[in-house]
Amino acid sequence: MNVALAKSTTGQPFNELFAAARGRLPGAGTVAELRQAAFDDFARLGLPYRRIEEWKYTDLRALLREVAPLAPAPDQAALARAAKAVRSLGIDGTQKLVLVDGVFAPQLSDMASLEGGVRVRVLREILEDAANEARADLLRTSVASDAMISLNAALATDGVVIDIAEGVVPAKPIHIVHVATHSDASLVTRSLVKVERGARVSLVESFVAAEGAKAYQTHDSILIWIGDGAELQHVRLMEDALDAANISTAVFTIGAKARLNTFNLTNGGSVSRYQGFITFAGEGSELTTNGVNLLGARRHGDTTLVVDHAVPNCASREVFRAVLDDRAHSVFQGRIIVRPDAQKTDGKMMTRALLLSDEAEADNKPELEIFADDVTCGHGATAGALDESLLFYLRARGLPEKEAQSLLIAAFVGEAIESIADDNLRDFAVAAAERWLATRG
Repeated sequence: MNVALAKSTTGQPFNELFAAARGRLPGAGTVAELRQAAFDDFARLGLPYRRIEEWKYTDLRALLREVAPLAPAPDQAALARAAKAVRSLGIDGTQKLVLVDGVFAPQLSDMASLEGGVRVRVLREILEDAANEARADLLRTSVASDAMISLNAALATDGVVIDIAEGVVPAKPIHIVHVATHSDASLVTRSLVKVERGARVSLVESFVAAEGAKAYQTHDSILIWIGDGAELQHVRLMEDALDAANISTAVFTIGAKARLNTFNLTNGGSVSRYQGFITFAGEGSELTTNGVNLLGARRHGDTTLVVDHAVPNCASREVFRAVLDDRAHSVFQGRIIVRPDAQKTDGKMMTRALLLSDEAEADNKPELEIFADDVTCGHGATAGALDESLLFYLRARGLPEKEAQSLLIAAFVGEAIESIADDNLRDFAVAAAERWLATRG
């Protein structure tokens, strides 16, 4: 494989970019060794391209081409711009943890008002703690051999490590906010969340750009462990700058009799891929995962989910919606794996695409890999245009065409958005969708 294709935006081989970044990367000893091994893995694999099955619809050698250098640590001017971007989000009543240009910003975060049973640490500080023999484990991801996961481990500059104590039910959602203030730079972050036995928590992630930030790249990973009997609602809202790139990985491990509800909304970025790996590690658990891509112009949005039923008596439901205008391209790849011992599995997925233009493209690839015989599994995929009869009905009652289209689009994505249990978070997702609708010509 031609490793030289992985280059920085300056045209330098990527190993020169990695060498230049070493001084910014926290951790020595085993941490530095793991970073080097991760980079070597990335250099061997190169940027993913269409001959790799999991990336056949999202060829980063063509779409991304190069990996931008790390963004510099934020100065006071950058922090001021980031604070303005955080305020503009409009989500009240959350415990905010803000990362600016890939660096944790305590002055913009609600560290002083964390609820009891919620512990937050800074990834950089843990990686630099030589007394912590397990610190290198925070950069390990064994769920898949993937070049972009390796890139994240090699270059992660910071993140947050969140622990929710046993039985704790925080009144406020925890909100990780990623803010970009620099152009033509990479933000590389990694966060870890542990929800102990019987705890119930809502976790929000937002990706936004400060005024003037353009053509940046976000490379993020989040690893989440959900204990026995615990419940987590995870809401991810990606509203990056329209010429930015966002490549993110989420890894979930679900204990016994636990509940996980996830929702992802993508309506920003020029190139994006959200890949989720969800493993059932305990019996009697349930998963509900929903997603919406709202894309226009030439934007490319990829959602790839792998749900691994490794134990018996678990249920999963996947609902994905894509609305595409102009020459946008949406990808959904959903794979349900049922291991030989995972009897009594109940897994279903459904993906639908709404094409508002003849030049829009939707690639839907649902997959089932079943190695057990006592299961209930199914999948479906559809693509089509707006219902002309419904559109005529609304226009006949005096609605302008764009407003009539917006009502039908809102109804189309509503099934996925309604899965968000928290009223405030659901309203925010609806508002984000409405902002996208308002930008349509």
